[in-house]
Order: sequence, then structure tokens, then C-alpha cells
Amino acid sequence: MISVFEGGAYLVNGTEIIQDGPQALSAVKAKTGLDTTKDMARQETIAYNILKEHNTSDNMEKLKIKFDKLTSHDITFVGIIQTARASGLERFPVPYVLTNCHNSLCAVGGTINEDDHMFGLSCAKKYGGVYVPPHQAVIHQYAREMLSGSGKMILGSDSHTRYGALGTMAMGEGGPELVKQLLNQTYDINMPGVVGVYLTGEPVKGVGPQDVALAIIGEVFDSGYVKNKVMEFVGPGVSGLSADFRIGIDVMTTETTCLSSIWRTDEEIREYYDIHGRVEEYKELNPGAAAYYDGMITIDLSAIRPMIAMPFHPSNTYTIEELNANLTDILDDVEKKAAVSLDGAVDFTLKNKVKNGKLLVDQGIIAGCAGGGFENICAAADIMKGSYIGSDGFTLSVYPASMPVYMELIKNGCAASLLETGAVMKTAFCGPCFGAGDTPANNAFSIRHSTRNFPNREGSKLQNGQISSVALMDARSIAATAANKGVLTAATEFEGSIQKYQYHFDSKIYENRVFDAKGQADSSVEIQFGPNIKDWPAMTELPENLVLRVVSEIHDPVTTTDELIPSGETSSYRSNPLGLAEFTLSRKDPAYVGLAKDIQTAQKAVMEGKCPLEAKPELKDVMKVIEEAFPGVGKGNVGFGSTIFAVKPGDGSAREQAASCQKVLGGWANIANEYATKRYRSNLINWGMLPFLIEKGELPFKNKDYLFFPGIRKAVAEKADEIEAYQVGETGLKKFSVRLGELTEEERQIILKGCLINYNRV
Repeated sequence: MISVFEGGAYLVNGTEIIQDGPQALSAVKAKTGLDTTKDMARQETIAYNILKEHNTSDNMEKLKIKFDKLTSHDITFVGIIQTARASGLERFPVPYVLTNCHNSLCAVGGTINEDDHMFGLSCAKKYGGVYVPPHQAVIHQYAREMLSGSGKMILGSDSHTRYGALGTMAMGEGGPELVKQLLNQTYDINMPGVVGVYLTGEPVKGVGPQDVALAIIGEVFDSGYVKNKVMEFVGPGVSGLSADFRIGIDVMTTETTCLSSIWRTDEEIREYYDIHGRVEEYKELNPGAAAYYDGMITIDLSAIRPMIAMPFHPSNTYTIEELNANLTDILDDVEKKAAVSLDGAVDFTLKNKVKNGKLLVDQGIIAGCAGGGFENICAAADIMKGSYIGSDGFTLSVYPASMPVYMELIKNGCAASLLETGAVMKTAFCGPCFGAGDTPANNAFSIRHSTRNFPNREGSKLQNGQISSVALMDARSIAATAANKGVLTAATEFEGSIQKYQYHFDSKIYENRVFDAKGQADSSVEIQFGPNIKDWPAMTELPENLVLRVVSEIHDPVTTTDELIPSGETSSYRSNPLGLAEFTLSRKDPAYVGLAKDIQTAQKAVMEGKCPLEAKPELKDVMKVIEEAFPGVGKGNVGFGSTIFAVKPGDGSAREQAASCQKVLGGWANIANEYATKRYRSNLINWGMLPFLIEKGELPFKNKDYLFFPGIRKAVAEKADEIEAYQVGETGLKKFSVRLGELTEEERQIILKGCLINYNRV
């Protein structure tokens, strides 16, 4: 089904793979007649050539990327624009789309959600952007329909910014990286590795894009095979997939921890652009005659079967057939993994969902940038036609990804077919994907064609004793399960026909509702603020020496950004940095906020010119121990704050709040064995936090210990490989070391200044 090469490989004429080895180049020459080298062949990938076109440096190993377009949604655009405004923003230099698909429902906090929307509209007018009103489209569907272009690059402040199937290389990053683009700065990265994904065969009836995506995620996530690399989809199997099917696979590549994705393009994609009235944006993209890939994944699409990703991660994958055949063993394994993820905070089981040897589901959701596509919903309608979900506890909600998709579903009858079954059709909204809509009942089990199933991401509150759980599936198998009144069923068991419906895009919907300044800024427009929209608090530069208290210690194999700062209703406070920070680690470590604020009192005293030891008397003994070994450390050259330890933090969302919330509570650093994603590490750096790395093994400190970093400012400025550190004990200092990893010169300056805002401040 899926094979992963141990090393690199050459793709010859787009159809033949030659594994790297001593005779590989000879074999390439025999097939193509080309005298090439590995370095020359690396330049023949689609990814390399798109990156080259957008690189503003003269070094293809050290990229400085300028993107063609930007996009953000209403969890992130307020903070991004506020940061850019503090740095002198006058106009958006490239097209910037502001969508309102995350906090569309004003159910929490009174006017604060709509206040943010009006802030976005007024900024689109003032700075020359595009404003997509609530319920019109989810961020990524609008980008596919209206922003994408073959050979172009788009940067979005959402981790699922992936438009590779349309020939657009897109990346999801934290807000500060968009701020840099708005200020005409660059996205600075090393040239990423490129992994080929070679597709053959065609999917069997009942298998959808989510099945293929989950199979890939399950194969490569744990090994980190594509981590921070570009996945390039090639091979004859691409041609047998519709544009919608490709898009459905592509959007889920984020869950592999890859940096970006790109696909070869063909007539299917040209037709997609034509349907959307933008055929001029199409360009055929193919790798060269001999292209070298740093890794290769081969997939026989005909061998993929309906998949399920069990709680609590998209990589916890099985075929539905395998799960149904081994319920007891697999559910036992799920519970063991859940005990680690949930820290034993609540009792969790799915075994009580097994009735007469069948697994019963409580809820089905087809939604968002992954599930809400036209073909997914049409297939679900065909599978459910003539069936009923019943009048018991099972529910089914369907969210088309945009209003044009919804309109076409009404016109072709698929919406009516679904409504007749008892399903509910809702507007374009990302709520089910991040805990702001369709939260299941306590102990309920939901199956969803959406992007993630992290703990509590569906909206349950662990701190209140609640737990519900999500498994990821394709819309087709969700429909088959719904038609079976909640009994878990693979869509391959459906014996009827699944039609191919022609899609017609109605451009009038956006023409009538979306505000597009066409790049023309109007400085006379007053920005509309609401009482919840607050400026960032003052942040100081990195001091000469640092005393940090460890305020959380997390030993889970992976820590998600949803655990660092929960999504859902807490995101309503996204425009109020200090208000949102109150929820930091609230589900994972409720003591964190209090401990962080406690040590922050010392740094606040420093910033106010007062004595930190008077503000935090406990520090008197700490500083006494430090001064005995470092007599020059004291007034005027030491700062105070907090740090956390996590094994592998930062999987999941691109939301910068996972870092900024720590920062505004006095956080100066993270200490980790590794960082799950490039984007989380970048968020730490852009908020002036030190992304320390420590070797695996027993830690030289524990939670609530004090750590001392002498000469930290000098170490950062002088690019020290090892950072000297000490655990402060009652009787003395215990030395250990950490590393910072590779930093660009700009990143060092951002850390030294204390954050990106200070670095750019006018």
C-alpha cells in the first residue's frame, strides 16, 4: 500500500524511480541520456523551482522568501495587524485576505467577536485588503477558489495553509511571519529537503481523500520522515484523481509535520481554474527529466482502504476493517495512550461503545477545509440517499466549505438528499475543527472529516471533568456509518453508486458580499476598535543574565499547541493578549498561569525601577546562592521570568498565541528535547523567547526549580554553541548546558531586542 525509501531517489521522466546508490547516476544517464549530478538533479523538482522564483537572496541554501499573497482568519488577523501597526504599517504590500470563519458565532463575550470582524473590515479598507464576511467561506476554501495560482506562493497564519494540489506552494506560520511580509521583510529558512510522493493506481469506490491522507500520516508521523520538508506529489496516479480529491489529501499533509506541499498539475487543475473564472492562473508543473528527491514515498492508491484515526492524534491510524475485527485490543491501546495524554485527569473509555460486537458512534461531522468540499458532500449524499439517521442520540452535521459550494449542493439536489436523512446543513464555519461548534456530550464519541482530533479539541473541558473524543474518517465512511444509524461502517460496504457531479461556481456570491480594495489603501479610514481589542503589553530586551523559574514540566511524547493554549471559546479573547493568556496550559497544567505570574512580579519590578527581591522575597535566597559564585550579577544586569519544559512541544496549529501567551506572562524560554514543528519554534523566536534544546535523559532540574543563565545576552550575540546554565539549589549551583540550535542573524536580533515588535518598532 505505502512504501517509504530509506534514502533518496531519482525520478526519471516522471514515471520511473531509481533509488540512490553507487550506480544510480549511471542508470539515470542510461534512461535519459543526461549527464547530471545529485545537486543538479535536486534543482529539477517542482518545489526547488518555485522556491527559486521567490527567493530574494543569492544563495539557494539560505532562502529569503517573498510571498505573492497572504491570508488570515479571525483568530489571528487582529494580533497580526496590531503588531504591524506598531511597526509603522501604512498599506498591505501584497494581497491580504481576512476571513471570518473561526469565531463566526457570537456566543461568548458579548460583542467581542463581531467587534473583531468590524476591525478586520475597517483595516481591509484602510490598508487595501480583502475582507470575507462570516459564513461565506472557510479560509482555505476561499484561498483555493480566489487566491491560488500555479507556481505562486501563499503564506497563511493557519497551519493548514496548503494549496499544493493547485500548483501553489503554501505555508502556514505564526502571525509574526506574516507581519514580516507586511513590513516588506522576508521569510528566512534553509533550503528544505524535498520528498517525492509517487502515486500509482486509482482509489476503489468508497475510498476518499481522507483515507489516503490518514494512511500517509500514520506511516510517516512518528518517524519524522517529512518533518519540515516539502512533499511533492508525482507519478501516474495523480492523473486519476479529481481536483477535489487531490485537495482533500493535500490539506492533511500538515499533520505529517511537513513544511509545505506541491503537486504536478494537469488538465484537471486547468479545468478547476477555468470553472472558477481564473484559467489564466493555471500553469502546467512537472519535475524535470531527472529529479532528485531527498526521500521517496510510493503509494498504490488501489490498495488504500477506509481509514480511521483514533483519539487522540491523526497518526493513530487503522483501517476501519482492522478496527472492527480487533475492537478489544485496539480500544485497549487507545485507552493506554489516552491515559498519557489526559494525565489521568478523567476516566476515559470507548469500550462501553461496543454493543453486540459493533462500535457505536454518537456523532458525525463533515466540515471545514478538509471535509467540506463539493465532492465529499455529494458522495455522502449518494451513500445516505433513502436512509435515515434515526431518532436516537446519533447526529450528523454537514458544513459546506463555502457559500458557492453550498449553493451548488442546493441546485443539484444533494443538500435536499442529506436533509431528508435527518442530517443538518450548516454554513461555512471552522468551529467543529477547534472546539467552537458541535461539541459532543460528555463521554460521547464523534467521527469527523476534519483536520485534527487532539485531546479536548472538540470542545470538552478537562478541567471541568469533561471528556469527549474524536476519530477522523472520510466523509464517505461517515455517511455509511450514519446510514447504519451510528454503527461504525466502512464506505466500501456501500453497494449503490456514487455519482460524479459537475461543479458550477457562482462568482456573484463573492462579488456581492466580499469587500475587495483591489490593493488600494485609504488612509482616511478610521480603524474600528472594540473594548476587547488591546495593544500588546510592553516587553523588555534580553537582559545580560537570566533567572528563570520552571513553571511547568510536561513529559508527554508530543505537546500540541492546543494544550499550550486551548482553542474553542477561549479564542474569543484572541484580541486581548493578557485576557487570552489566562487560559495558557489551562487544560494541561492549571497551575501554570499562577506560577508564571508569581515570578513575573520580579521582572515587573525591574521594569518599574524597583527591587525585584522585595517584590518576590523568595528570590533573596536564590540570588544569594548565585552571587556567591557570580559576584558581579545583581542590580541592573539580571532579569527574571519563567520557562517550561516539554519533550516535543508545538505540534498542530500555527497560532502564535501558543508562544505569545507565555511571553506576556513573563516567559523567556522553552526547554525541549526537540520542537515538533518549525512554525512553533519560529513563534517562540519572534516573541523573543529562547528555544532551548536539551539532550534526552534525566533532567537536571524539576518543576518549580530556579535556573540561572549567566551571560545569556552575550552567548546569543556571539553565537555560542553551548549555553551555560545552572540549577539553583539551597546549597549551591548545579551546572548543565543547553543549545539554541541554528538561528539567522535576524532571529538573534529579535531575541536580543525582546520580540519582533521591539525589533521593528518605529
